[in-house]
Amino acid sequence: MAIVAIRPADDGAVASALRTIERERAGLDAIAEALAGPLGRALAEAVGLIRAATGRVVVTGIGKSGHIGAKVAATLASTGTPAFFLHAAEASHGDLGMVAAGDVVLALSFSGESAELRAVVEYARRFRLPLVAMTSAPGSALGRAADLVLALPQAAEACPHGLAPTTSTVMQLALGDALAVALLESRGFTAQEFRVFHPGGKLGANLNYVRDIMHAGEAVPLLPLAASVSEAILVMTAKGFGCVGIVDGEGALAGIITDGDLRRHLGPALLEAPVERVMTRAPRTIAPDTLVAAAVEQLNRAAITALFVVEERRPVGIVHMHDLLRIGVA
Repeated sequence: MAIVAIRPADDGAVASALRTIERERAGLDAIAEALAGPLGRALAEAVGLIRAATGRVVVTGIGKSGHIGAKVAATLASTGTPAFFLHAAEASHGDLGMVAAGDVVLALSFSGESAELRAVVEYARRFRLPLVAMTSAPGSALGRAADLVLALPQAAEACPHGLAPTTSTVMQLALGDALAVALLESRGFTAQEFRVFHPGGKLGANLNYVRDIMHAGEAVPLLPLAASVSEAILVMTAKGFGCVGIVDGEGALAGIITDGDLRRHLGPALLEAPVERVMTRAPRTIAPDTLVAAAVEQLNRAAITALFVVEERRPVGIVHMHDLLRIGVA
């Protein structure tokens, strides 16, 4: 691979990037500090307010705060808190009709003075909808109108002119994520429920269960302890998983023979040897109700290609790395 020399201009770009990261990290540190005080109490109150609501969380904002708000709404919705994003500028042109009784409004504005938010704020006040403000200025128009303020601490923008929202949007995003995860945990939202909202793509595939993709019945390569290595090779060849499970008299998985085991025991008497002499005892296994993501992690960690699926020590299936590749999780 060719080595590319770093030019002085590149050095400047990297130094600029590092300054940006450092300033944004300082903003996150300020959020963490604030959560130990009044902001933490306000966050806990917001969780209770949203949990008690019978409707949805209406997230609104304009400009960069609007972009962050759209992401926060999506995160809330995907983690068990019904939510949608209402564009502040479109609200006064008919989109306020999407807001209903029982909803909670979460308005994002770092300055708290965004004129476009006025229609949403007035609507929330008129119909007595709880209004939560996420702003750095509790004394702003938005802060004064809100029932509850998630007050972001002051922090320098990464922009050298102090103009482009950078640190401020990172802080809004972090606090929005903190609120979503706090709600998720307060509801006891499980991975199984998460799966309902994420049926597609790699994430959805990871949320399948091992029993959904395993090979079962006659497809599982199994032999008794009394079998010979030659029989094991025949089964391995016929089933195509590169291994064979060895079961004892009670049907429990006693060991496994892989291609590697055969290579390690190569010799003139190998074919006639009992499988017990060649097998690896106490092989790695997985339960059928385990998430596929855990199977991927176990296969990668152990650098193996197949796992026997076991219930009460008895093999009920086998899952291979090829199965995981086929559904797009490995």
